[in-house]
Amino acid sequence: AVLAHQLSGPKWLEVLLLTALLRDSGRPGIHRFCTSLQTDSPMVSLSRPLARVLLLCGLGSAQAVSVEIDAMKHDIQQITMSNFDGVISKFRDSAVSSLWFFKGDNKADVSFLDEYNKVAADLKGMAKVCAISCTDWPLFCEKQGVKETPAVMIYPTNPMPAFKYEGKMESKGVLAKVARFIPDFTTKVTKENVDAFITTDPTKPKVLLFSNKKTPPTIWKALSSETVFKRTVKFGFVSEDEKDVVQKFKVKKFPAVIMQRGSKAEIKETFSGEMKFTALKDWVNLHSESGMGDKVASAGGSAQEESIEESKPWLVQEVPELTAKSQGDVCFKGEGLCVIYLKEGEITQAETDMLSGLSKKFTSQLSDRGAKMKWMWMNLAIETEYKSLFEPTVLPSAVVFNPHKRLRFTKLDHGEDNEVKGDEQGLTNLLDKVLGGDARFKMVPGQKLPGWAKRDAKKTEL
Repeated sequence: AVLAHQLSGPKWLEVLLLTALLRDSGRPGIHRFCTSLQTDSPMVSLSRPLARVLLLCGLGSAQAVSVEIDAMKHDIQQITMSNFDGVISKFRDSAVSSLWFFKGDNKADVSFLDEYNKVAADLKGMAKVCAISCTDWPLFCEKQGVKETPAVMIYPTNPMPAFKYEGKMESKGVLAKVARFIPDFTTKVTKENVDAFITTDPTKPKVLLFSNKKTPPTIWKALSSETVFKRTVKFGFVSEDEKDVVQKFKVKKFPAVIMQRGSKAEIKETFSGEMKFTALKDWVNLHSESGMGDKVASAGGSAQEESIEESKPWLVQEVPELTAKSQGDVCFKGEGLCVIYLKEGEITQAETDMLSGLSKKFTSQLSDRGAKMKWMWMNLAIETEYKSLFEPTVLPSAVVFNPHKRLRFTKLDHGEDNEVKGDEQGLTNLLDKVLGGDARFKMVPGQKLPGWAKRDAKKTEL
């Protein structure tokens, strides 16, 4: 024991000392040895096993608990100088990391352990929350400019440089600073871009978060920037203020998460699990494999990126607008009669819901008769040629158009005093007349459709 005390000998001497202490613990000789270590010449460099033994002897402030990061109890990832590049530097292009520099016997570091572990728990899976011992790796800490501990370095994604955290050494402050640098690849979804968002990149599932917050939460940003998801899934954020979008998806409480997928976004699914990162990631991951590309093959077979105009938002709209681009898909190609709701301006969500309800009602009635009705609306403030063709006496109004063989239509009769409104009851009466064979159809002059309005080819901001 005296020899090990006086010489900076090889590790086997420390092992012998440790063995002797464990075997003879409680004997007077051990007490005298510990006492001599406290009063004699300065200690030589000791390894961690021996240092722990000396802590048991009560050296100086050694009665304080040391920093012990346990993988079974903590969410912090402890690293070394040798794997720093593999854990942090290698992923700087896609992941945000934080690194706590600590000394095992520093009281301030001991106190900070639980605070920092709260950060690791809250950001689990979203950011790398790591720690390194400056007791074990003093040269590395020195190279990083760390002179005192606890110290936290934050490593944002490239090209932003790493920097030292300067706030209070509390979980709340560190968490907020790390979360701030998590990349945000979400799309703010509004009434103006919702249909384009849903139909652009049809191979990628679209996942929408409906929230009473103004900005996407950390979880949503982290999901959108996850290594695989940022290539294969599109994440949208809908604020509660976007009433039209909220009503369109029939969201009643917040937060809510809805996924739409399929070539025509025909599959809709609502997340019913816990609003936690891991649960959401596992749920989204079930369908992320389907969206492996950013290009869509055209009918000719060549892979080319579709523009928003080519994304055909009318294919997913409950009641699509009838325009030059949509008219083939919506009405004039395929089977069935076209029920066209006529407006002077934009349709409202209430009107959309009304038409959607009528569509479901009459689809059910016609299921056994082999007949089909397709529902849509037209803005006569833009499509002026069709306003001249239909000549509605009151707006809103409606026509039922038969586009097959001979082009002909019948329109809603508003009565002599325009007492019949273009509402649910008025449209129901019109359709009952058509289905009952009592409607009078008018031929389109020259059997040629009027010209369609030319619209600005502007892209909706995504």
